[in-house]
Amino acid sequence: MSIDGANKNGGLSPVEEIKEKGGYLRGGIAAGLEDDLTGGVDEDDQSLIKFHGIYQQDDRDVRADRAARKLEPDYSFMIRLRVPGGRMTPEQWLATDFAAAELTEAGSIRLTTRQTMQFHGVPKENLRAVLKTCARRLLDSIAACGDVNRNVMCSPHAGLSPAHKEAHDAARKISEYLLPRSRAYYEIWLGEDKLASSPRTAPRAEEPLYGKSYLPRKFKIAVAVPPSNDVDIYSQDVGFAAVVRGGKLRGFNVYAGGGLGMTHGDRRTYPRLADALGFCAPSQAAETAWQIAALQRDFGDRSDRKQARFKYTVARLGLDFVREELALRLGFVMPPPEKIEWTGRADVLGWRETPGGWDLGLHIDNGRIGGALKDALRETAALECCEFLMTPNQNLMLVGVSEKNRARVEKVFERRGVGLDFSGISGLRKNAMACVAFPTCPLAFAESERYLPSLVEKLEGELAKHGLEKDEISIRMTGCPNGCARPYLGEIGLAGKSPGRYNLYLGAAADGSRLSSFFGNNMNEAQILAALSPLFGEYAKNRNAGEAFGDFLVRTGKARAPKNAADFHP
Repeated sequence: MSIDGANKNGGLSPVEEIKEKGGYLRGGIAAGLEDDLTGGVDEDDQSLIKFHGIYQQDDRDVRADRAARKLEPDYSFMIRLRVPGGRMTPEQWLATDFAAAELTEAGSIRLTTRQTMQFHGVPKENLRAVLKTCARRLLDSIAACGDVNRNVMCSPHAGLSPAHKEAHDAARKISEYLLPRSRAYYEIWLGEDKLASSPRTAPRAEEPLYGKSYLPRKFKIAVAVPPSNDVDIYSQDVGFAAVVRGGKLRGFNVYAGGGLGMTHGDRRTYPRLADALGFCAPSQAAETAWQIAALQRDFGDRSDRKQARFKYTVARLGLDFVREELALRLGFVMPPPEKIEWTGRADVLGWRETPGGWDLGLHIDNGRIGGALKDALRETAALECCEFLMTPNQNLMLVGVSEKNRARVEKVFERRGVGLDFSGISGLRKNAMACVAFPTCPLAFAESERYLPSLVEKLEGELAKHGLEKDEISIRMTGCPNGCARPYLGEIGLAGKSPGRYNLYLGAAADGSRLSSFFGNNMNEAQILAALSPLFGEYAKNRNAGEAFGDFLVRTGKARAPKNAADFHP
């Protein structure tokens, strides 16, 4: 099949036609930026700017009022950076702090569940200024969204061992290897001159992996270093789990076909955990990722975007076909995966000594950084005493702090009134994640980031009744069923169904190796609390030693362990 070929299952979806005609991601974006009669961009270009890491949004809190006054929606844009493994220098952190403060309406930084950051509330006229500010510190937003390989994740403890560093190096190499080659980003946002040839007749070599139509849907890759599964490797289109023997990285177990997004009530859609494909050497990881993405390019569904993720390609074609096709493309057969073990997914908070000095893990509610915390981080970056590492759990680590600089960092946080003692945080709050949802996400049915902290507070009260305040139970919430905060891998998962109401999912494994299952439909807060409180009580009384909450629910029949992905629905 041609790398730009139509899908054998039927005609192309409208987005496929937009990509095909978009001139390698150029479209009419540049002209639209000059149109000062609207705060938004053309509908087709809304699809193309995603490949540049940008989403057009509007404030849904005021949408109805503006419509009543015959005004267009209150448009602004979200910019998501590409930061492989979540690692940034102090200079890069200062650049993003400045961009958020001076060039966005939100003023804050938001850490994502894919180890990068987003700027919210960026006016159209400030888009170029934000991206140029970041570019001066070698940051970009290329392929942070869109039908391409997105930000490559990696277990965040880069200084913990040589193997962790090698894993980070692999994540960065994979990210660079799978980047789009089109110069559209540099032309539109950074002022690079266009090529002499017409961009709409650019040769195929401009995109040797993606072609003119790119991938059928988004594509996600993560690198894990066992025993921590903090990247939720089974939720990824492709996962690389480091196999470490004697402190040295031997290679990676390769997983494929994971993904969590679905549609309420549509049984054709479902979350799916990745399957093990085999084992590859460190030097083979980037090419393996490339060839798996190429397989999805050629065999993914381009007619129905709800069936276009790689997980459906794997389910449709079968794992044996994927292995055989991949062997042909790679030129070798991967040996079987090696034995590894997972112990959990939580971040280490507070100070921890490592071979490279001290790491400081900071808990950040739902990844939102503003106020005194933002000020403290800016001052710390100015000291140039550490690197900044975003975690898959929406937290932040300051890594490589020397003994002398540890005291300096502590003084900065003390002066700003930001505490560094996280012993008082409940296990539930420590393991809570939420997507943005209202007011800016156009897909949200219900609140998430703005609501989860108050729900956690109420659940903490229920847990306290049973002496479970310190038990590390994971809770994850999204405003819709698309899975951005990976709710179906939370021991307690909530996916927005309608304003103030959520579908409740229970029973995922604490180490991320088992999906949750459907428990309750369209539940309001009172119903959620009423459902969970007695389960907390039973857990406190009848759990086995060391048994996690999700495992207890499955063992006792309170929650099902889905036998397969399609079994996930009610």
